[in-house]
Formats: sequence, structure tokens, C-alpha cells
Amino acid sequence: MATIVVPFRSPDAKRRLAPLSAEARADLAHAMLADVLAACVPVGRTLVVTAPDGARARAVAAAAGAEVLDDPGRGLADAVAVGLRAVTDGPALVVNADLPCARPADVLALLGLLPPGGLALVEAPDGTTNALALASPRLWEPLYGPGSAARFARHAEGIGVPWMAAPLPDLVDDVDTLADAELLADRLGPHSAAVLAALRAIAAA
Repeated sequence: MATIVVPFRSPDAKRRLAPLSAEARADLAHAMLADVLAACVPVGRTLVVTAPDGARARAVAAAAGAEVLDDPGRGLADAVAVGLRAVTDGPALVVNADLPCARPADVLALLGLLPPGGLALVEAPDGTTNALALASPRLWEPLYGPGSAARFARHAEGIGVPWMAAPLPDLVDDVDTLADAELLADRLGPHSAAVLAALRAIAAA
């Protein structure tokens, strides 16, 4: 069985969701986390890495049946490293918390594309990495940032293990801006869809 790591940074990290208020950004960020966890928990042990004082994220994780680990607060790579260190055996997946279209079938499909002994990756439209599947957590390297998908592919080639691109639409489409959420409105998970509907109602009032 796979272990799935979901790093969740403070909603303040989603500043591109402006012009939403801080409260609305937090609502949408936590709703997306809930939808991602609903996709991951049925597939395997799921670890949410979040701030020690992130009470709301911890409540979302507990409601979904996920475990929680403390984020050291030094960025995405360190958060993922914390999660992967808790993987004792078997394959590991890293799934970002801003993929509100994800379903269990998508997570299973990513796992199914994992080459023996290698890795599979989901590249975002901007060239970053939305999700990874690793035959072993030891294959991971802290390569996040602009162009990270290409770096993960080169890393696999450099250490001589197979890799596979996994262009799964529900994992490719992330939400960085309110416009992104609007474009995906018909495919959002129920938590994100409910928040988006509430925001539309407020805007129309």
C-alpha cells in the first residue's frame, strides 16, 4: 500500500487568490485540502504536513482520517521531506493540496503509472510539479520550484531509474488564482465547489 504525503502551507501562501479577503482565501485553501484528502485517504495512509499552529488544517485532516505531522516552516521541500521520512516501506506519493478536482481514481491512476523502481510525475501547466509517485522515498530530491518537473525527470535519468509522465487532467489542473477555480468550477470537489458558490453569492449580493 502506498503512503501519501500532502504538504499544506498556511493559506497566506495563496496570495495569488487575491482579491479575495484573507478569510476567503483561507476558506478556499482549506476546502481544497479537504477535497484532496478525500481523494487520497481511500487510496492509502495519508500524512498532512502543516504548521504546528494550523488548527483548522489539523481539524480538516482529522475529519478526513489523515495523520498530521509538523511542518518545520522552511518551505515546500522541507515539508515533503518530513512526510517522506515517516514512510517506512512501499511506494510514496506526494500530492499537492491545491488540486481540488482530484478523485481517488486519479490518485490510483498515478500510482498505476509508477514504473518499477522509478518515479512518475504530474507536471503543472507552468512546469512545476503537482504530484509525484516514488517507488521508494529514497528516490526523492528537493527539486521544487520553477521548472521542477523537468528537474525530477533529469534526476531519474541521472540515477538510472525509469520515470513516467502522468498527464492526469484532475492532477494537472491546480488552483493558484480565483480565475483558476472559476475555470474548473464544473469539476471541483464538493468542498471547493461549496466555497466557490458562497463567494459567487457574496459577489452577486
